[in-house]
Amino acid sequence: MGHYVGVDVGLRSSSLCIIDEQGKVCLEREVASEIDEIADAIRSFSEHVDGVALETGNLTPWLTAGLRAEGFRVVVMEARQVKTTLSSLRNKTDRNDARGIAQILRTGWYREVHVKSLESQRLKTLLAARKALLRRRIDLENEVRGLLKVYGFKLPAQIYHARFDDMARQAVIADPALAEALGPLLDARSHLYRVFLEIDKRVRSIAHDDPICQLLMSAPGVGFVAALTFKAAVDDPKRFRRSKTVAAHFGLTPRRYQSGEKDNPGHISKAGDVEVRSALFMAANTIMNGRGQPSSLRSFGARLARRKGRKRAMVAVARKLAVLLHAMWTDGTLFCNVEKEALA
Repeated sequence: MGHYVGVDVGLRSSSLCIIDEQGKVCLEREVASEIDEIADAIRSFSEHVDGVALETGNLTPWLTAGLRAEGFRVVVMEARQVKTTLSSLRNKTDRNDARGIAQILRTGWYREVHVKSLESQRLKTLLAARKALLRRRIDLENEVRGLLKVYGFKLPAQIYHARFDDMARQAVIADPALAEALGPLLDARSHLYRVFLEIDKRVRSIAHDDPICQLLMSAPGVGFVAALTFKAAVDDPKRFRRSKTVAAHFGLTPRRYQSGEKDNPGHISKAGDVEVRSALFMAANTIMNGRGQPSSLRSFGARLARRKGRKRAMVAVARKLAVLLHAMWTDGTLFCNVEKEALA
């Protein structure tokens, strides 16, 4: 008789439920959110289970890798689908969620989510750290600008980042009290800027030394950050049967509501990795602004902008760029050799 395990993962503790083929609850227990604790709880019931189901979440990649190393078949389900399925339950508790996840695994009505490799997770962490440093530095710069305006000091709207510290200190040098107040902010901003330059250099070096990123960067508008972001999110290009499905995976295709006589296409779904979608939009904006060499993407965007407007054109260019990048990665060809086939 087969048994199915559902785990509702929490930060400190997780609810575990084991059911049989008829859906009868065989074991329910709350355990610590640790790999060995979950594995021991399952083995205390049976050495062999047909599968262990988890929702997507922050701890999911770590738990998935650990439980698979313990010899279990682990299925990761999309959290939004699980939430929709379990929304019919009258009472929402961790115990009921674990029972519902086990039932979904038993029935097979789920969509399994790809768990990224350790290399992709490290790339995403590096890119997230770079973005966090950039945001904190910009926040401090804006704070300094705002505080200086009170005293009539108006820093130029455009300042090269390396000169910001010098210009801000020159503005307050005549007022010792103001310099004493803003000095710590400028010191912190300078330190963040130096650390950001170091991690930016590391990210740039990784992208230029990686053959896949070199290939992706041959496409218009795609820089080293966009190439690394796309590579880390896709991880394995073979998990997409067609390049066109990549655009839908990253939320760049319209939602659709069809019922009876109604068939209403909506805005883009915005599903998937928001960082990839943001990187593709930035690349599309670069293409639409006419930077770099002319390409079929720019021509397509210009034609669509005249008919549908710039915003819709940017979405369409970003969607086609996602399809194009996957096709390039799969075929191992440069942009000029694959664009006609991918954009047909």
